[in-house]
Amino acid sequence: MVSAVDEHFLKEWRRIQNVAVSDEGPVEVRLRQVINPGLKVTDRCVSCHITMGAGEGSVRGAKLLAPHKPVFHDPAEYGCTVCHGGQGLATEKAESHGDVHFWPEPMLPARYSYAGCGTCHAPLNVPSREPYQRAVSAFERLDCYACHRVEGRGGTIRPDGGGMEGPDLSKAGLTGYDREWYPKHVEKMQKAPLKAWKMSFSTILDEDRALLDAYLATCVGASRLVEAKAMFHTAGCLGCHKVSGVGGDSGPDLSRAGYKDPGLTDFSHVNGPATLANWQAEHLRSPLSIVVGSQMPSLGMSDRDIEQLVLYTLSLRRRELPISYVPKDRMRALRFGEREFAVDGATVYGTFCAGCHGLAGSGVRSAGLASFPSIANPDLLERVSDEFLANTIRHGRPGRRMPAWGDMESGIRPEEIRAVVTYLRSLSGVTHKPESVPPRWVKADSASGKALFASACAGCHGAQGEGGEAPALNNQVLLASATDTYLVETIGRGRRGTVMQGFLDPSPARRTLAGTEIESVVAFIRTWEKKQP
Repeated sequence: MVSAVDEHFLKEWRRIQNVAVSDEGPVEVRLRQVINPGLKVTDRCVSCHITMGAGEGSVRGAKLLAPHKPVFHDPAEYGCTVCHGGQGLATEKAESHGDVHFWPEPMLPARYSYAGCGTCHAPLNVPSREPYQRAVSAFERLDCYACHRVEGRGGTIRPDGGGMEGPDLSKAGLTGYDREWYPKHVEKMQKAPLKAWKMSFSTILDEDRALLDAYLATCVGASRLVEAKAMFHTAGCLGCHKVSGVGGDSGPDLSRAGYKDPGLTDFSHVNGPATLANWQAEHLRSPLSIVVGSQMPSLGMSDRDIEQLVLYTLSLRRRELPISYVPKDRMRALRFGEREFAVDGATVYGTFCAGCHGLAGSGVRSAGLASFPSIANPDLLERVSDEFLANTIRHGRPGRRMPAWGDMESGIRPEEIRAVVTYLRSLSGVTHKPESVPPRWVKADSASGKALFASACAGCHGAQGEGGEAPALNNQVLLASATDTYLVETIGRGRRGTVMQGFLDPSPARRTLAGTEIESVVAFIRTWEKKQP
């Protein structure tokens, strides 16, 4: 009897429906569900969230009967679990939200709800954080909101006669937009009788139009997700991890990191709740504390940065979809090789390089890991050519964690490598002056250089030049790219901001080397260079 009463009268969904009313009166109390055979979805969430069902948007009564925020997809067609996760066939709150031990896909927390877009979509051409913020600011600074609505903001007539109902640009990045908009706007401003055109639009500089194009490319109806993805393209995560076949090999593939099963996740070193979001946050704060033996450096990010990276990581779901449901952005990324990141130098550097070399190229030192060198150091950039930098990116550093980005299918394309080199130059403003001597000019005694290297250099660079606290010198890509002048000047003058002090300068802590002795060390280093057949 108790079980029968509970099943037929006391279930939460029944109690919600009993107090719900529509414009026609009380709603029929029954089990409701959304079925989409194409997506293999059967969701009974609408038994509680009635207003998400087809034709029931006017239902009111309980707090959770609030209508869904405007989205591009009708929940009555797509269901709820495709975007939000959870267990669609369940009718109890804990089970339907996936908050049970056995269910591998719990519902996304409300503050990360935009992560659900990553189930199907892959926003393209997203810049790193600073270029993205400049693009967002340009749209607002130029008062585009006067006429255009983006995600519910803007596009209203103002009391002074400014503004108008222009096209909604919320999904311009998905559907496209008129690329000739600017000359047409100028013509309308000059000819249109409407006062709004004179008050709300004026000529725009080329650089600002480029920023507007960059912003519109990211308008996909999920600005919070795009902002989080911009942070991902700032933190250098693809330097070690792949997403959709692009990135490095030294870390786990993250393409479906948002589907990580909490039941198979080790929370023994995690403070706070045993949720996937909290695991990701704690792991980003201190990788080695959460995963024993982790080779991921601690990035020293703020709580806001971590929050955004957690959101983006949870969005990496990439569910297998019937071809008729695959959106254009994901199709363009997977089938046509379009980049999910913008290809300006700052973004490519942030996407692939910043995790190891630092946000500003200043290098990274993390406890328990080999240090990563500063590649924006003015002493380095003054002594090496653009070709040296490009070759280093293209061919990597064999034996070290620096992969051959130009030789990997999942790596960096030639035009992107050139963009990174230009960006590195911009960080310091230092250019390289062509050398007036041949690349190989040192003629010295390598035997005496060997003894000098052992006493003065091996402590940091390793007895065989394999690297340690300092970079590896016994490296074929370095030896092939570096000129003798570069090696002589680096040893003699050192490198500012690092422990590498110039050996020409007197020091009470170590011996000073004469110019001829430095050349002997270079001659010894050259003995590691493999002779080309």
